[in-house]
Amino acid sequence: MEDEFIVALDLSGMTEDLGYVVTGPFATLSEGVLAIQGQRPDAAILDVQLADGDVFPLADELTRMGVPIIFHSGHADSQSLISRYPGACSASKPCSPDLIATYLHQLTASLMPDRATPF
Repeated sequence: MEDEFIVALDLSGMTEDLGYVVTGPFATLSEGVLAIQGQRPDAAILDVQLADGDVFPLADELTRMGVPIIFHSGHADSQSLISRYPGACSASKPCSPDLIATYLHQLTASLMPDRATPF
């Protein structure tokens, strides 16, 4: 989930370069909600503020489904996010691609690399 086009392309490309299959990116909350109705992702990278509102309803549903989350936002307090979503990771924008890669590997370690499909 990322509503900034360049950031979305960068995250998608980096994630694919790591060997993951990417579904998305999605720029709006409504697109994300529709996407998880069709397929449960193995992990999700979520910006907090999207074009049509905060990502929290989607994050709540992903948490209910047991999907690990990486918050990637310049507009959120990491401590609050981790408190609300225990087990989630938080990376403030801008951050190193290595940090996102580390989080993805940690969150999907139990999955076979060719099976992991982050959002």
